[in-house]
Amino acid sequence: MTTILLARHGQASFGQENYDQLSELGGVQAQMLGQHYATTQRRIDAIFTGSLVRQQDSARHFWERYQSSVGTDSDISSKPAINMSAPDSYVLPQFDEFNHKDVFIKSDPDFMSKGAIALEIAKSEMPVTRLAELFDAAMQRWHGGDNDHDYIESWSQFNERAKQALEQVRIQVANLNLDRDSTVLVFTSGGVIAAITAQLLQQGSQTAYQLNKSLVNTGVTSITLKEQNARLLSLNEYSHLFAEGKRFVTWR
Repeated sequence: MTTILLARHGQASFGQENYDQLSELGGVQAQMLGQHYATTQRRIDAIFTGSLVRQQDSARHFWERYQSSVGTDSDISSKPAINMSAPDSYVLPQFDEFNHKDVFIKSDPDFMSKGAIALEIAKSEMPVTRLAELFDAAMQRWHGGDNDHDYIESWSQFNERAKQALEQVRIQVANLNLDRDSTVLVFTSGGVIAAITAQLLQQGSQTAYQLNKSLVNTGVTSITLKEQNARLLSLNEYSHLFAEGKRFVTWR
């Protein structure tokens, strides 16, 4: 039985011009997960990521700390789980997040302009809260399914891609001839994890959306694969963060 660990990337650069980069804390979060797995002797047989920078950098931070923290006499250090110089060997674009910008701007024609968004947010006494409200409305519209033709990738298309992403891991596991009790770690994003989890629970888009809002940066969701069957084992596990203090627990 193969265990798939779906890890959300570390904290990204929310509110910055380029969201697709880890914050300093995001890199630390990924390192903390690497330290935790090394300390607990959690063997990682392979690592995959989506193609986004925040996903790949999370994998890099994780692997560097994991390798440096595993004792030289440990049997879990014998296999190179990831070769950062060969992206083709570990990048699976199916694990990319949905297009946040497209979902947001399609919720209101005025949002095509950054200035209009800034003006709308500036009207509020609590700009961050107002931005969250606007994004929530945009997400509800996307998940609703009544305006699928508006989007670069509709919710139903994204949901199907998430399903294909899990299948890609199954194929990779077979191609690598991993042991039956192998563990594969995938760094991806909240939307993908939520969609896969909802599918395994036989739930729809609203469940996926609610799950997505609860997923912690570098929180890990575990899935077991046995032959053609996938089963949810655990959701959003982040004790590696909370053990060091609440300030390490983030959702962006």
